[in-house]
Amino acid sequence: MVTAPLRPASLPPAGLPGLDPRWSRLVQAPDSAGVPRTWHLLDTAPGAAEDEVAGTLVCVHGNPTWSYLWRHLAAAASAAEVPWRVVAVDQLEMGFSERTGVHRTLAQRTADLANLLDEVGLSGSVVAVGQDWGGIVVTGWAAGELARSGEGAGRHRAGAAGARLAGLVVANTAASYPADAPAPGALRAATLPGVLPLVTRRADLFLRTTLELPKPRLAAEVREAYRLPYRTAQDRAGVEDFVADVPVGHDHPSRPALDAVSGGVEQLRAAGVPALVLWGPRDPVFGEWFLRDWRRRLPHADVHRLAGASHLTPEDPRFAPAVLRWLDERVHAGSPAAGAAGATAGADGREAPPRLWAALEERAGEDGPAVVEVAADGTSRAIGWSLLARRTRELAAGLEELGVRPGQRVSLLVPPGADLTAALYAVLRVGAVAVVADAGLGVRGLTRAVTGSGVDWVVGVPKALAAARALRWPGRRIAAGPVGGAVLRATGAEATLLDVAERGRNRLAGGTPLPPEPGPDAQGAVLFTSGSTGPAKGVVYTHEQLARLAAAMGAVIRTGPGHPLVSAFAPFALFGPALGATCVVPAMDVTRPATLTARALADAVAASGATSAFLAPAAVVNVLATADALDAPRREALAGVRVLLSAGAPVPTALLQRVRELMPLADPRTPYGATEVLPATDVSLSEVLEAGDGEGICVGRPVPGVVVGIAPLDGDGRAADQVSAEPGVTGEVVVGGEHVKDRYDQLWLTHAASVRVDPAPELARALGAGRWHRTGDVGHLDAAGRLWVEGRLAHVVVTADEVVTPVGVEQRAERVAGVARAALVGVGPREARQLVVVAEAETAVTGPVRRTTVAPPPLAREVRAATGRNLAAVLLVPALPTDVRHNSKIDRVRVAAWAERVLAGDRAGRLA
Repeated sequence: MVTAPLRPASLPPAGLPGLDPRWSRLVQAPDSAGVPRTWHLLDTAPGAAEDEVAGTLVCVHGNPTWSYLWRHLAAAASAAEVPWRVVAVDQLEMGFSERTGVHRTLAQRTADLANLLDEVGLSGSVVAVGQDWGGIVVTGWAAGELARSGEGAGRHRAGAAGARLAGLVVANTAASYPADAPAPGALRAATLPGVLPLVTRRADLFLRTTLELPKPRLAAEVREAYRLPYRTAQDRAGVEDFVADVPVGHDHPSRPALDAVSGGVEQLRAAGVPALVLWGPRDPVFGEWFLRDWRRRLPHADVHRLAGASHLTPEDPRFAPAVLRWLDERVHAGSPAAGAAGATAGADGREAPPRLWAALEERAGEDGPAVVEVAADGTSRAIGWSLLARRTRELAAGLEELGVRPGQRVSLLVPPGADLTAALYAVLRVGAVAVVADAGLGVRGLTRAVTGSGVDWVVGVPKALAAARALRWPGRRIAAGPVGGAVLRATGAEATLLDVAERGRNRLAGGTPLPPEPGPDAQGAVLFTSGSTGPAKGVVYTHEQLARLAAAMGAVIRTGPGHPLVSAFAPFALFGPALGATCVVPAMDVTRPATLTARALADAVAASGATSAFLAPAAVVNVLATADALDAPRREALAGVRVLLSAGAPVPTALLQRVRELMPLADPRTPYGATEVLPATDVSLSEVLEAGDGEGICVGRPVPGVVVGIAPLDGDGRAADQVSAEPGVTGEVVVGGEHVKDRYDQLWLTHAASVRVDPAPELARALGAGRWHRTGDVGHLDAAGRLWVEGRLAHVVVTADEVVTPVGVEQRAERVAGVARAALVGVGPREARQLVVVAEAETAVTGPVRRTTVAPPPLAREVRAATGRNLAAVLLVPALPTDVRHNSKIDRVRVAAWAERVLAGDRAGRLA
């Protein structure tokens, strides 16, 4: 006998924020036990013919939410050029669906969903979408339908009216969970004896806590809408049951069902079902372990971390656009997954360049110096090629002995020098992936990089390992440098690099060979951007791309065997040995380029007879500032430098001219590029002077193998998809080449935007097998094919009348006596936006400036005249804020927000 429901299903009241009442409907279908039940669901296109929609998104919420969670996705999908039907269910005992009094397990919920969707009727392409425990339910349904179809990723069973599983989208949910692990994250406290009913059913504390997780905080009326179906203890019984059904332990009733879902994920992988994993990194329940598990089980999946997002991922405004973009590119277009993106190395018949460690093996019989480390007192330590090659092989063998496997990620937190060089090449040699993020990112940025990368190992100096332990970074730990047992225990390290090398030496002596070399298209490294224009991004390079990057850099640096290189720019201290060149590491803090002094640079040059030097712009500034302390031998050493390069940020021409006083044989070069593609162009000081004045900074012509185009800006400051090489057109700089990044790590949406290019035919032909990258810089090409950079796309000022790029205006302002550096920003709403110059005062002219002040009228008039702009204000500050890695790039976003507050009369405090 079927008893009456404890509470019948009903429609939600009209007027809930963002919810179209026309989407709500009640559907009757048998539950897993065959008992007729009534569900509430959202259906944006009931009865739509297959040719009227692109397909159907089946969306399943978790606990303690309801289908209201999917309102943003439903609205966006309905408004798409080719709309998608959204079917978002309220699970039984939840939302506005029927309360039956039945404690529902995972297996029952999966069967409930299958029966309901049979009744609803699906056709065409179907994409399963789920969050929280709803992600587990919908994944289990999708895998079950796939298995029953008997046709791989083909048709569902007949009850689904000929539907075809076309994809899976999951957000902050689980693909599996270890049986011997406690309840995940914040659920641990809720599952304590006596606590569960108190916080879930008797009171709505669990619900209210969940609704406080999104940042920024949900609006009060939205929180109220989520609470509507859960007013009474009876209404919340399903919330308690859902938590109780978390399969903790081997004997939990839902453990077999969860294991079946995990196996189903493997079936989805084998069938090649497209998948998107969208993740809120600040989730206290589904933390990094769950994301890593998804990546391991679905390596072909596209992954995007929504920086700053928490547990209720679909509430993030970036969620719905990301899903629709992915549907367009992966389901509609049927393009390959990100894991397979890019041309396969060597597929076009080109000979792949030698791997980074090849030069070490070629020179293994030589005793000449491979790496020279210079101390603060000018003394140096040279590590020969034979020792470096041997140590690299020993470390590679030792790492494999310790358990490092191909594809695992290894964070290297070791200062440039022989230890880092050998460790990096050893990691690459065994097929692991080197994660390189320097301390210049700061504690928060470095933590985000290491944790977000999902590293398996951390190799670091004791200070870095202590931070890793205190900040709970993932991964097993290996200590670099001379470390005693007490330090090992304190940092949680299980071995030192010396221990690892000894293991490897014994392994090799016993006749165990090194593992096969990784393939050219295997991941080699994740290099992090500087974070100067937003959160640092991990940039993935394959082994072939790393080799091509090194070759391109070597051609610009003009270095190789017999041409030692002083590298005061951390990322490229590693490429010297790969090019067969001696790499000299000066005495400085490489994470703070401005710590390099002229004396330290001269000592490094003298220690090796170096003919080339690679300095960050801030290092150039400090070398010039400290040059008066040089004695005659050190001046003579610097006079022998023939190639000086500075990259990472714009270098003023006047500064480069002063460099010639120290290095008269050098024609300073400033290659342009980014972590995603370096070098892209190259130019010497002589060529800059030949080009003369222009709008922006002349960064020269493309290096061999690189193609540069411009995506024009529209009246709103947005860059087009179309790209051409037409001279004089201002727009986003787009670069293509063989050594362009493979992709961004776990940032699918960001990567998709960075490669969205519609090139002119001649550019497409010139690119060949290379890849495109939208740099985020703005500029133009001149008639001679030279690129001029005019600033960052994010810093373009859009007023009611025009689009203004900042660098040209800033350059003209900096020619005025009294202005050391300048930043152009816009203040006010667009229709009334005004241009403002914030200038770092040149104290020799203006006198000390200890706080913000309005420029004296004569100086302001000179700046307005020089810039040719009707500036609303000229403000003087003691210093402008810059990025942490280069100490050179001005943070214009911060300057703009600060200037707006100052001009509104607020006490804004110090800027820098």
